[in-house]
Amino acid sequence: MSKNIPYKTYLEESELPKQWYNVRADMKNKPAPLLNPETHKPMTAKELSVVFCDELVKQEIDDTTPFFDIPEEIIEFYKMYRPSPLVRAYCLEKALDTPAHIYYKFEGNNTSGSHKLNSAIAQAYYAKKQGLKGVTTETGAGQWGTALAMACSYFGLDCRVYMVKCSYEQKPFRREVMRTYGASVTPSPSDTTNVGRKILAEHPNTTGSLGCAISEAVEAAVSTEGYRYVLGSVLSQVLLHQTVIGLESKTAFEKIGEKPDIIIGCAGGGSNLGGLISPFMGEMLRKEANYRIIAVEPASCPSLTRGKYAYDFCDTGMVCPLAKMYTLGSGFIPSANHAGGLRYHGMSSILSQLYEDKYIEAVSVEQTAVFAAAQKFARVEGILPAPESSHAIKVAIDEALKCKETGEAKNIFFGLTGTGYFDMYAYQAFNDGKMSDYIPTDAEIAESLSKLPKV
Repeated sequence: MSKNIPYKTYLEESELPKQWYNVRADMKNKPAPLLNPETHKPMTAKELSVVFCDELVKQEIDDTTPFFDIPEEIIEFYKMYRPSPLVRAYCLEKALDTPAHIYYKFEGNNTSGSHKLNSAIAQAYYAKKQGLKGVTTETGAGQWGTALAMACSYFGLDCRVYMVKCSYEQKPFRREVMRTYGASVTPSPSDTTNVGRKILAEHPNTTGSLGCAISEAVEAAVSTEGYRYVLGSVLSQVLLHQTVIGLESKTAFEKIGEKPDIIIGCAGGGSNLGGLISPFMGEMLRKEANYRIIAVEPASCPSLTRGKYAYDFCDTGMVCPLAKMYTLGSGFIPSANHAGGLRYHGMSSILSQLYEDKYIEAVSVEQTAVFAAAQKFARVEGILPAPESSHAIKVAIDEALKCKETGEAKNIFFGLTGTGYFDMYAYQAFNDGKMSDYIPTDAEIAESLSKLPKV
């Protein structure tokens, strides 16, 4: 292995991807289509266009076109913070005394602090191109809401964000960044929508979930002229936009004459993981290469490792289409003590199909161990990682320590999805020894899964 690998491998502006890669084009087993919740028939473009922007609908339902051109306006915006660096974690390797070589793709080098801006700017662009007044959305930990607020500000669109209530209360500074960029932010569930009022009547003390917030955002969009709903994860169109991460990573590895053996990403709804692995997965699907890919999810919301592969509502209010995915049930609400994002009850249909077909492994980790890994990383690598990203850090460290035991010098690559500077209440709880772990019981998950729709 070359000893001349720079600490940070920057790509030239000319190496910024000009197309997004659609991994579905190379999948033999395509993800199951979204279903109309009333008829249980595949959603048509006309039906989806009531909720989503027209161009995004085309991207959502296309599972045969391998590449989509990135509009020049989006490329120009990307140039403000992309390409992002591939970093060799020399200091972490030394601290672990491992023969493994650890790399990470750093997506926190923009004001939103995460990878979410890659899709936010695309969705805002298509909304503006369609002549809309604004968009509605949900956000959990706040990275997506922040990114969308930035993107809407750039294109002069109104942005209405429904933020999971516990995050709204735990992360006031993330909320204020959104407001600074002009977005309105409402804690969810709220009394501003019919579905919010219904959820509050049934669960008056609920701390909220992404499923709740999605329901409210969709209702607000379809009931307001000139608005559409946009989503920060889960949907195929979002994973498509996020492939700039994996495409840049693949180019950077080729530039230094290396390739990863193990690829690790945190997994909530799937946007980061899907974007990170898609170009590498394409090689696997075409039988050109082989990688070990690990999805890491929180033990408090373990859709892949403990969920069921079935059709389910994408939202708690049961107003959205049905998606076939690994799910804990649309009514599942993670414990309020879970400090990070990754709070969605289901997993992307693309990733769910790949997991079902054994292309991906999955593990769940408890949050005290996640924050211990985050602290170790911060102390030696100089970046305070987001709680979400730290799930991947935890497993990357585990794999590096296995290499220490076996003496294997594997290349371990993970996605550092963003920074944790708006997550200081969670870090404070960890530092004060007040952070706890919560793992849902089998009975709790079974109760939620018992309410899956009969499809």
